Amino acid sequence: MGAGGRMQVSPSPKKSETETLKRVPCETPPFTVGQLKKAIPPHCFKRSIPRSFSYLIWDIIIASCFYYVATTYFPLLPHPLSYFAWPLYWACQGCVLTGVWVIAHECGHHAFSDYQWLDDTVGLIFHSFLLVPYFSWKYSHRRHHSNTGSLERDEVFVPKKKSDIKWYGKYLNNPLGRTVMLTVQFTLGWPLYLAFNVSGRPYDVGFACHFHPNAPIYNDRERLQIYVSDAGILAVCYGLYRYAAAQGLASMVCLYGVPLLIVNGFLVLITYLQHTHPSLPHYDSSEWDWLRGALATVDRDYGILNKVFHNITDTHVAHHLFSTMPHYHAMEATKAIKPILGDYYQFDGTPVFKAMWREAKECIYVEPDRQGEKKGVFWYNNKL
Repeated sequence: MGAGGRMQVSPSPKKSETETLKRVPCETPPFTVGQLKKAIPPHCFKRSIPRSFSYLIWDIIIASCFYYVATTYFPLLPHPLSYFAWPLYWACQGCVLTGVWVIAHECGHHAFSDYQWLDDTVGLIFHSFLLVPYFSWKYSHRRHHSNTGSLERDEVFVPKKKSDIKWYGKYLNNPLGRTVMLTVQFTLGWPLYLAFNVSGRPYDVGFACHFHPNAPIYNDRERLQIYVSDAGILAVCYGLYRYAAAQGLASMVCLYGVPLLIVNGFLVLITYLQHTHPSLPHYDSSEWDWLRGALATVDRDYGILNKVFHNITDTHVAHHLFSTMPHYHAMEATKAIKPILGDYYQFDGTPVFKAMWREAKECIYVEPDRQGEKKGVFWYNNKL
């Protein structure tokens, strides 16, 4: 597979929680995107069709093996053992399919190959299989990358200002309330975002829905491809209907539905933790620029799942800086730019579920900077 995709980023020195939560710099960086790109070995920007397909094919083989074992051997298990076998299948299959999701996401960034038609074909097939409207997501996600950290123009996980917190917010600011909010977020958050733009950028006019070709998210040149995305989703839904009619609804839910819920949950969790952290700033239009916005992200450590998820988890800063770079070079690129980024690079090795709970507790809304003179810089707070 080549050394570039397997080399490890030297671990960051172990930080105390106080150091981890220390605010990152919000001033204009003393380096440019050009200087960062120059520090990265040129081969990291090269896309290889055989190599890109090797990761996708490997994921498909593993997912197919899980499917074969579940359909061939699970019916032969004594009844009590099935209660252990199915959850294990759901967890493993959900993780592997999340890796497939990441590769389709790379296609949307034109990071899979040098051919846009090939990227779009692969992305459309595999995102549709996971009930993601490929072109719809591609265009809204591209705008997220163009406007990361902007309170006015970012597309998703746009934090609320304190004045926008609903009256019932203070009643959810407790362990039970956070548990309910996280449960809803990780089970329904993704379909609610696609269908109703929940947690997305507010639009003054129109119905902001990823399935609606005339949604204000898209311009006139993009609307035809939204129909193509919808056709892909409908084709997969029809296939699932035929499968359920032939094999039973329970079989379809167990083999496909529950793993898909896990994929959706991981997708929301990964994105949430990449863009939600007490140390990260957000900016209004008076302070925002693309580079500072792109740096308002954090790399996380998911252990062995870093590899299963093709390192989208622990190389997200580099991904936001150079989104057309293939995932199998992102580790090497991260290692190359860390010395230049310095304090602008944020890595948090806090265990994922501990970090999830902490961020849900600490990052409720954003308010203007009160420690400096930059009133267009906003930081997270939780005092209601």
